[in-house]
Amino acid sequence: MSTALAGIASAAAVGEGIHAGIDCWIVETPFAYAAISTWGGQLLSWRPATAAQDVLWLSPQAKSPPAALRGGVPLCWPWFGSGEGDLPAHGLARTRAWRLDAWQAEDDGSVALALRPAVQPVPGLEVIQHLRIGSVLQQTLETRNSGDVPLAITQALHSYFRVGDVARVEVDGLDGHDYLDRYEGYAVARHQRGAWRLDDPRDPGRSDRVYLGTGGRYRLRDPLLSRRLAITSAGSHSLVVWNPGEAGGRAMDDVGDGWRDYLCLEVANAATDRVQLAPGTTHRLSQRVEVLALDGID
Repeated sequence: MSTALAGIASAAAVGEGIHAGIDCWIVETPFAYAAISTWGGQLLSWRPATAAQDVLWLSPQAKSPPAALRGGVPLCWPWFGSGEGDLPAHGLARTRAWRLDAWQAEDDGSVALALRPAVQPVPGLEVIQHLRIGSVLQQTLETRNSGDVPLAITQALHSYFRVGDVARVEVDGLDGHDYLDRYEGYAVARHQRGAWRLDDPRDPGRSDRVYLGTGGRYRLRDPLLSRRLAITSAGSHSLVVWNPGEAGGRAMDDVGDGWRDYLCLEVANAATDRVQLAPGTTHRLSQRVEVLALDGID
């Protein structure tokens, strides 16, 4: 490693701290700041040094643990959506204590971390979250079937991306794909034409859709914050696009008028996109997020 790179690596630090009143591991490097909640292993903040605004939205009214935290990147695992019977929505991982297994500074100045639940919540399944914090965010949810019977899971990296005004943004990368709409009970496959916008004439002002057979490359264009978010996924063939709109947001005490300030683009295995895990096999669901100029070329 060169002297310059060694100096960059030595400037990276990970420690325990408080972010928005929540116990976290705080990551600070010359290129980025991040906060990861010890509850749910949830990335609450990621702000590259070049970004004027945090890339993630966290509710100012976020509830305290042991409640689920509204914002950042909740880990929906090992199921996405409603649980059966009395099981909680979006699985067990986001409402468990997590531990930091290891971290290291990389040659490029980023920090790599590995985290897992303090106690694995499902017998026969092991989940580990890998994060790489730097000018680019890389996040992977790794699931291993450690049992002796096949298991099926659904899951999501439920990212709340901060926007200037959700009514002004567009999402590229979904044109031509079918989607299922939660407001229709996921009963009918609809077809996307053009970029996603909140003012879709079929059901304007809100969105809760699972896009199917997606290509894993999306762009969130935000004119008010003068940026594009480039999101690339792997291990996924579906994307959830969610914003509750005005009426839905005001019905949630940890959203309220904040519905305008975020859009959830959730890299997922959901609906028909299920993961079948044979004994001894591993699946990795991942996303890469980069902040780009609004009208640049990538």
